[in-house]
Amino acid sequence: MSRTVHCVKLGIESEGLALPPFPGPVGQRIFNEISKLAWQQWLGHQTMLINEYRLNLLEPEAKKFLETEMKRFLFSEE
Repeated sequence: MSRTVHCVKLGIESEGLALPPFPGPVGQRIFNEISKLAWQQWLGHQTMLINEYRLNLLEPEAKKFLETEMKRFLFSEE
């Protein structure tokens, strides 16, 4: 049985993720507040960022950039 969350990104009640997708408090916040649909939207946006900026995910700076962009994408009021 799937869980339902109030998605802060989409502003709707929707199916939640099965597990936190990211370690630590950020992952727990995503698990509690972001729907599966919004997470899928982020994954598409993340792929675009990786390709557009030609990020090397082995570099710590690239990981930090993606984490910052993830928080902005998922939790920004814009």
